[in-house]
Amino acid sequence: MRLLLAKTVGCFYNLVSFFSKKTAAKVALVLFTTPQKGRKLTEEQRDFLDTAFQKEHKYGTHTIMTYRWLGNKPTVLLVHGWQSNSHRWKAIILELKKRGHSVVALDAPGHGNSSGRRFNAVLYSEFINIVATRFQPEIIVAHSVGGMATAIFQHKYQLDSVKKIVLLGAPSEFTDVLKRYTDMLGFNKRITQQMNRTIIEKLGNAPENYSTAKFLKDTDLQGLIIHDKEDNIIPYKDAIRISNSFKNSKLITTKGQGHSLNNEMVASHIYEFIDT
Repeated sequence: MRLLLAKTVGCFYNLVSFFSKKTAAKVALVLFTTPQKGRKLTEEQRDFLDTAFQKEHKYGTHTIMTYRWLGNKPTVLLVHGWQSNSHRWKAIILELKKRGHSVVALDAPGHGNSSGRRFNAVLYSEFINIVATRFQPEIIVAHSVGGMATAIFQHKYQLDSVKKIVLLGAPSEFTDVLKRYTDMLGFNKRITQQMNRTIIEKLGNAPENYSTAKFLKDTDLQGLIIHDKEDNIIPYKDAIRISNSFKNSKLITTKGQGHSLNNEMVASHIYEFIDT
């Protein structure tokens, strides 16, 4: 049913593109960058996040919400993915606190208590830089597109405090993410080509220049990559590509855990990596 609806939307804007491809592409990008979930916190999520020291930081006109739990071991920064928020890390936060780590989590653009209605990995990378510069984490744990945003951040800023990165179900190539979206809706070439031009205008780079694998190719950081073979959101081949490029990394393959990778088995690998 959802796929049929997506194709119906795609057909409508394909028709629009023959009258104005810029309008069709603009709407296509709005749909692509607007999260439908993770934007509003539930009462249960607020109750847990209220146990943290909360502080808002600024990036231009944007407000970045951060949550901090204090400890005496190295700081771990947690970076959630698309249509999520900092609450997704609850179990890991509680365990890291028990182990004595300081923990910081942030809400992405357009998610949780951070400002905005639109999201992209480049903007998210700037949010990460503001927060990482302030709290100087030694380890970053990132899920899904949060992993790509983390790779963009580290490639651009190379913050000295960061020694280790954990990537959970992270995409490698932005072009692939974009193609899966345009294929799902069945957009025609008029729209996809105009979308590429608009992305270049807004971000200053073509989609093919955003690559987690390439951004981590020359890093000296230690890396842990965890990806499920049956991930139906970000294909397992992305993990292989990142692993082959990220020279000082280890790939752990799961099966049947899906894209979220939010369970005790995956968490145990994260704790072992952090504490060794």
